[in-house]
Amino acid sequence: MAAIVVALTQPLRLCPARLGPLLGPLLREAARGWRGLGGSEVLRKSLRRGVALSTGSFVLCEALRLISGSAEVHASFKVAEVIEQADYLYGSGETEKLYQLLVQHKNSEDAELLWRLARASRDLAQLSITSAEEKRQLAYDSLEYAKRALEKNEANSAAHKWYAICLSDVGDYEGIKVKIGNAFVIKEHFERAIELNPKDATSVHLMGVWCYSFAELPWYQRKIAAMLFATPPTSTYEEALRYFHMAEEADPNFYSKNLLFLGKTYLKLNNKKMALLWLSKAKEYPAHTEEDKQVQKEALELLNSI
Repeated sequence: MAAIVVALTQPLRLCPARLGPLLGPLLREAARGWRGLGGSEVLRKSLRRGVALSTGSFVLCEALRLISGSAEVHASFKVAEVIEQADYLYGSGETEKLYQLLVQHKNSEDAELLWRLARASRDLAQLSITSAEEKRQLAYDSLEYAKRALEKNEANSAAHKWYAICLSDVGDYEGIKVKIGNAFVIKEHFERAIELNPKDATSVHLMGVWCYSFAELPWYQRKIAAMLFATPPTSTYEEALRYFHMAEEADPNFYSKNLLFLGKTYLKLNNKKMALLWLSKAKEYPAHTEEDKQVQKEALELLNSI
């Protein structure tokens, strides 16, 4: 049995020199299983039905099945290992290293790996050292990875979330008509992400951002939206506030930007006392990323303006 385990952990090369030693232990193991399962009785019944199946053929099929199964298990272990490394790098804020790790697997069929690549591509685009041309390309790459993640697993909450985020980013390059048109699709995917995983504070926060964005839509964009769509997307600051609080309840203090948006929304609602509370929390939030630093800066500017 030990020989079989060793054989199964080796990469399969379908050449006679290696196939023989590999199949030998597997054939013997499959033959023992065949006999243990009452192989001769099965064979007799098959012959009575007119099915001429030799024991050798069955054993060979069993051996190939074991090899195939081993390859699938080995591949799944490899994906799990890559995802574990990716999550460690993401938690450490190693944006460039994370992207370099995941982009090697851009042709993967695994939804979990693909949405992480979409996120990593977008995060790389957000870095100040990334050129404008690279930002644009990464935006479109991110959307493609997220789209493929959804195609592989429609029931993946994170895939819906990152597809919506990346679609919104691409809208910045496509013009106001496309951006507003995409808003309906973006909202649907955020809602689906929340439906699949109600405890994901980030998806709930992003639904709040969607509401906030349309609540503060400039008048000229509202007119364009009304001309283009019979029922253009609309929302209110009250609705946005509800989502931001829901996100905070799901995972307190999870994201500096949620604190910032709580403060900004209260300012829009002319509640200065609550705005001061949440903007102060945003300013004091530990800066682990460039985004956190930007949040601190904006929160401080808003506090000084009150």
